[in-house]
Amino acid sequence: MAGVTLKQAEDGLRLKRHKLRIDTPGGKMETVIDDPGESRRGLLLVAHPHPLQGGSMDNKVVHTIARVATDHGYVAVRPNFRGVGMSEGEYDKGIGESEDMLAIIDFVSRNYPGLPWCLAGFSFGAYVQHRVAKRIQTGCVLLVAPAVNLYEFDAPEPGTSIIHGDLDEVVPYPEALAWASRHDVPLKVIHGSDHFFHGKLNELKQALEELCPW
Repeated sequence: MAGVTLKQAEDGLRLKRHKLRIDTPGGKMETVIDDPGESRRGLLLVAHPHPLQGGSMDNKVVHTIARVATDHGYVAVRPNFRGVGMSEGEYDKGIGESEDMLAIIDFVSRNYPGLPWCLAGFSFGAYVQHRVAKRIQTGCVLLVAPAVNLYEFDAPEPGTSIIHGDLDEVVPYPEALAWASRHDVPLKVIHGSDHFFHGKLNELKQALEELCPW
């Protein structure tokens, strides 16, 4: 696999941002990699919400997850799913998207050898990461507002945890709580938060700080 560098830019004095298009089964996937440099301790792949409903790597929740990760020395990898932005291909109901994420993991791992992976996904992206976690070695799978009522979530991998708003209008909180309870998955509730965490990003950051093994 090969990545084609489009642009490199400095984010403040510490982060180096790489913008790539990475070869995957679905075509070239637009991917942003935020690298904290010599302080790096691990790798985090962040998957965005539904590509047919405006989801992209630029989603504010995805940005928040990535920023918390880089603050703690993790290289944050944010791809656009098939058909979003400069990514090629067409929506494949999470099946092809999972294969694309695995290809991106393979590419990034070869460029950052020896670093452990964590996975994070928001809404539809949580479904994709739930699938990806079954195919790679990772001790941390963070599902943010996972769409357990819309997709088939079977038993999770060890190290899975959930962040969910109790006013979520897309994935009702009781359904997320029931799935988490059934599988003994830790769940951090953001009180007063809707599906997109409007006005609750600070609370989301705090939950990320508490749940992730930084």
